[in-house]
Amino acid sequence: MSGKWDFWIDRGGTFTDIVARDPAGTIQAAKLLSENPEAYEDAAIEGIRRLMGVEPGKPIPSGAIGAVKMGTTVATNALLERKGDRTLLVTTRGFRDALKIGYQARPHIFAKEIIKPDMLFERVHEVDERVLADGVVETPLDLDQAEQGMREAFRSGIRAVAIVFMHAYRFTEHEKAVADLARAIGFTQVSASHEVSPLMKLVGRGDTTVVDAYLSPILRRYVERVARDLNADADRPEDRPRLMFMMSSGGLTAADLFQGKDAILSGPAGGVVGAVETAELAGFERMIGFDMGGTSTDVSHYDGEYERAFETEVAGVRMRAPMMRIHTVAAGGGSILHFEDGRYRVGPDSAGANPGPACYRKGGPLAVTDANVMTGKLLPDEFPAIFGPNQDQLLDAKVVQQKFASLARKIGDGRTPEAVADGFLKIAVANMANAIKKISVQRGYDVTRYALNCFGGAGGQHACMVADALGMTTVLIHPQSGVLSAYGMGLADIRAVRQKSVVLPLDDTNLPGIAKTVDALTDETRNELLGQGLGAGEIEIHPRAHLRYEGTDTPLPVPFGTVESMIATFETAHRGQFGFVFSGKTIVVEAVEVEGRRRRRRHFRAASRRIQDPRRACAQDAHLLRRRMARGRRPPPRRP
Repeated sequence: MSGKWDFWIDRGGTFTDIVARDPAGTIQAAKLLSENPEAYEDAAIEGIRRLMGVEPGKPIPSGAIGAVKMGTTVATNALLERKGDRTLLVTTRGFRDALKIGYQARPHIFAKEIIKPDMLFERVHEVDERVLADGVVETPLDLDQAEQGMREAFRSGIRAVAIVFMHAYRFTEHEKAVADLARAIGFTQVSASHEVSPLMKLVGRGDTTVVDAYLSPILRRYVERVARDLNADADRPEDRPRLMFMMSSGGLTAADLFQGKDAILSGPAGGVVGAVETAELAGFERMIGFDMGGTSTDVSHYDGEYERAFETEVAGVRMRAPMMRIHTVAAGGGSILHFEDGRYRVGPDSAGANPGPACYRKGGPLAVTDANVMTGKLLPDEFPAIFGPNQDQLLDAKVVQQKFASLARKIGDGRTPEAVADGFLKIAVANMANAIKKISVQRGYDVTRYALNCFGGAGGQHACMVADALGMTTVLIHPQSGVLSAYGMGLADIRAVRQKSVVLPLDDTNLPGIAKTVDALTDETRNELLGQGLGAGEIEIHPRAHLRYEGTDTPLPVPFGTVESMIATFETAHRGQFGFVFSGKTIVVEAVEVEGRRRRRRHFRAASRRIQDPRRACAQDAHLLRRRMARGRRPPPRRP
């Protein structure tokens, strides 16, 4: 215990959740609308003020705060809404359209009209340079020509630049020279692909670099505003609260190291960490995370190891950065209810926080939250009184009843307003159950052997219905389930990840050189963690190799070790995911990765044992709901 306040915050699309541990060690929680410009500028800072009892307009006593750990959707929203900074792409001559062409994939193969996502960069400058795959300089770098185009972009007001050259993941000199030139010109955000994503494949590496240049300025301004409000640069070290942010990979990092490419799943990653930690403390080794918020539902799978994806696509943009493997569907408390062409539809559009569902007293449309109010699953008297002009009113049940009565008359099939609302809930539950099937059943996992760890502001209202739809018999609901993503920020550890392309056959001849690369990445990772205040004895290092068969393009991560052990692990993983192995086919080490983190403390099933560590405090209080139903029997009818 530090004798100071600690704050763990998840700034979501609809609500911002704040969990605080006060100087006495008591856990407190608050929930505010993420956007409420009439009442406050930033929900996270406002939540800190309210929990500490700081009056409006007065400075926050930064000396009373130990640490603020935060996940934010600022970068995600900017990407979805295409509201990042104006960005210049600097690339090798002849490749100006490479990112626009992409992999020529057609996700909707029967669509008659192909609508491509907008590119994040505003303009492209092609540079005379070319390094071949073997390192031979075919075309020397023309710095004068590079400077001319970059100065033109700078004069037009662009301040962010993404530098992506062919084969720069391995041969970095040209990118380094242009990056130095960009900083000399005055660009405030310079993202070079060999630093952002040092992996092969121009398209994925290029998109990741553009995302970083596009989002990092937005993120930096937000971080600076939060740091300023918290007085994080106070004169005395003891008065400076430690500000950390959650990365998409599930680890915390210092505010000054937080980058745009690492922020896409910042909030949901905290939820996965919280779900895994609380499930283990309650004695469950297998877990399905079910996080239903106001805008969407995030589901995740855990079977002893965090699952991460290393190449993902978000909002039409490909990224090669480690992220928690999270599947998202547009079914949240704010998902708008539609009746059209004789059928019910839920989402994908959301009422968000402003105006929000109809019951939020801002004139919003009917949403899933309203359906829960109408069916009695959500009681206005038990909901925070944060609505209305003065943020002191409860949910408006009367307007919900009026709107559903009007909708029932429009449908005209004789159903009561309550039955109409229940029909919409069944559609939402089916969408969420299908999302869980994608990450479990469709990948060969028996979901009935798992616990459904349910959290998020709207999760508890649907947990049993989702479990029934999947045949699951165990639902875990933590006391902090409504704010578990924020609670997960407090349970998370500081992490650092480094990656580097190798692209060499896996054999005894190449292994020593690959091991040297791993050692170099290990030193970088350890130094970053030491710089963030961890002791040498607290750090554990996990090196991995990303292996694939020669001629394929789907690498699988395995622990780095001997050639024999890596081959055996790879073949087991390949057989599990694809159902076969290639006997005698060359295995290629595409890349190596080193993850460093604080040494994990072991969890035990004996939840009744006396707990001193606040990380394990949840085990004593966890509520466990077990639903045991004979196969084939219908569950008892639910009360309206």
